Amino acid sequence: MDLYLQLKADLQHGLFAPGTPLKQSEIAEHYGVSRIPVRDALARLKSEGWLTGHGKRGVAVPLLDPQEAEDLYLMRMHLEPLLLERAAPNLNGELLGRARDILDAMETNPPLDAAALGQLNWQFHTGLYRAAARPTLFNTVEQLQRQCERYIGYQNRSLDYQDTSQREHYQLLELLQRGKTDKACTLLEQHIAAAGRVLVAHLSKPRD
Repeated sequence: MDLYLQLKADLQHGLFAPGTPLKQSEIAEHYGVSRIPVRDALARLKSEGWLTGHGKRGVAVPLLDPQEAEDLYLMRMHLEPLLLERAAPNLNGELLGRARDILDAMETNPPLDAAALGQLNWQFHTGLYRAAARPTLFNTVEQLQRQCERYIGYQNRSLDYQDTSQREHYQLLELLQRGKTDKACTLLEQHIAAAGRVLVAHLSKPRD
């Protein structure tokens, strides 16, 4: 696997705890590669919010910040229903069928890992949102989603939230298939807000 993808997956899996500094030499030794691909992978992950600056030129795994998590879900709960509302008139049987196939692919035993679930989750939403043909709005939502990935991975891994999320995804799809756009957008807003509140409440708890 490409080092960038491997590192990203390991961050999603919680292999490196929040606050952990990542040194190029140690990462290169751990993955058995030279420092050049490590430097490039770390720079890319930093630009995407998976890593943060540490010291003069180092990087570290960022802490999970309840305020950042709240800001992200507040923006998403307003922008994503807006995008879905504009996509709904263009959603045909083929697009909705693909969306259901993605949801079905998430129903595996044993469950998929956080990285795979995150990818399929975004594919599900992407398949709906792209039908809006509103690239500026879509690109903004996509950037928010990238910033949320580490929080979503943590939530699915640590808070066992995947079952709730999946049930609401199927409900959303059912409403869209029935042409209930207003109810679908309301459900999507509630879906994002409820997950966000659970995560923020958990992150805000005092740590021992």
